[in-house]
Amino acid sequence: MPELARFHLAMPVHDLAAARQFYGEVLGCPEGRSADHWVDFDLFGHQFVAHLSASIPERVSNPVDGDDVPVPHFGVLLAPADWQRLADRLVAADTEFVIEPHTRFAGAVGEQSTMFLLDPSGNALEFKAFADDTQVFAR
Repeated sequence: MPELARFHLAMPVHDLAAARQFYGEVLGCPEGRSADHWVDFDLFGHQFVAHLSASIPERVSNPVDGDDVPVPHFGVLLAPADWQRLADRLVAADTEFVIEPHTRFAGAVGEQSTMFLLDPSGNALEFKAFADDTQVFAR
């Protein structure tokens, strides 16, 4: 598989100290550059920037395979072993999940491991893994 381009994502947060604790300590993302109103994190090889903001976008949800999936959300597709390590880390940290780590579409096209959680500002994150990477865009 060819190396994918890294994405850059900037999201609003209401507290930079809480963002540093969540993204840095809970998720284990190394911190990059920062200023008094933003912080860069290495989110599994992608550039995620937490920007201090007084407002956070409203969230709704959509049903997917029996779960109420928060929208908007962002996240990363990980290798299965990396996904499991992250799930174990989050469970050990007593993370409150929006959707607990589990397998979605079991035995069907697009089978995947997934979990959803909120950062301290209420931004929804999904981390998922496909045992068969060719299933990522399968129909």
